[in-house]
Amino acid sequence: MLRIFLSVVLIFCLKNSVLANEQDYFLMLKYNKVNVRYGPSSDDKIKYIYKMKYLPLKIIDKKDNFRKVIDHKNNSGWIHISQLKSINSLIVLEDKIIFKKNTFYSKPLARIEKGKLLLIKKCKLKWCKVKANQLTGWLNTKNVWGIN
Repeated sequence: MLRIFLSVVLIFCLKNSVLANEQDYFLMLKYNKVNVRYGPSSDDKIKYIYKMKYLPLKIIDKKDNFRKVIDHKNNSGWIHISQLKSINSLIVLEDKIIFKKNTFYSKPLARIEKGKLLLIKKCKLKWCKVKANQLTGWLNTKNVWGIN
């Protein structure tokens, strides 16, 4: 009976760890010009070219040194891992306000339009301290692309 119980616990733990590894995550572009390919190989044709450094991309699959990505406009393709780095940016999916502090009751600093790329300084709960041009303030992370 103990063996059966331990077997069930082991299977449950392994199943959860496999599912955790399969979860999508975000990376961002390292360079101003990055090729996106139809398949996971340098021999595959170029599908399109990103020309926006720091663009956050969701990683939805991987094969060898390539990652299949999807962007905030639902475009997808394969990028070599050397063209990507850890995430510290986000894209606003709707018009938002940047606040002085991480609360809606704080002083509003600026209006940010849908599609704007912002660099992340740090995050607390559902707020991130972001930088846009010379402005730094707090943004609520509801309806943004680039963070889980």
